[in-house]
Amino acid sequence: MRRAVFPGSFDPITLGHCDIIERGLTLFDEIILAIGVNAEKKYMFSLEERKQFIAKAFKNEPKIKVMTYKGLTIDFCKKQNADFILRGLRNPGDFEFEKAIAHTNRKMSDIETVFLLTSSGKSYISSSIVRDVIRNGGDVSGLVPDTVLIK
Repeated sequence: MRRAVFPGSFDPITLGHCDIIERGLTLFDEIILAIGVNAEKKYMFSLEERKQFIAKAFKNEPKIKVMTYKGLTIDFCKKQNADFILRGLRNPGDFEFEKAIAHTNRKMSDIETVFLLTSSGKSYISSSIVRDVIRNGGDVSGLVPDTVLIK
């Protein structure tokens, strides 16, 4: 089975994330959407809210699992018998950052990182931009799945 882990804070999940996930489903038999827990980080949405946003967005997709983890992503991958890490790239800056992490992970394990370029119409979307729009009362309906929309 080709199992991939797509790690992130997903604070919140965006249409950019969804783009990578949906396209990743054509490559993998299962994708674990792994919400990393970092006690040092301040999140806008609780862990439970983030899990619910994702679970509801992919409720009809049996190849998706939503899990949380602490520690190194490669350790989580090993526990889940995942041979791949799935990552999305929006721009050259993302590539340089993600490349260094992928090289480190590869040196520490046999886990391969697979990069997908975000579709051009979604490459500008980031969780930090979405959080800023939400904080300032803006409309995020074109940036996140319906499951995230604040009523």
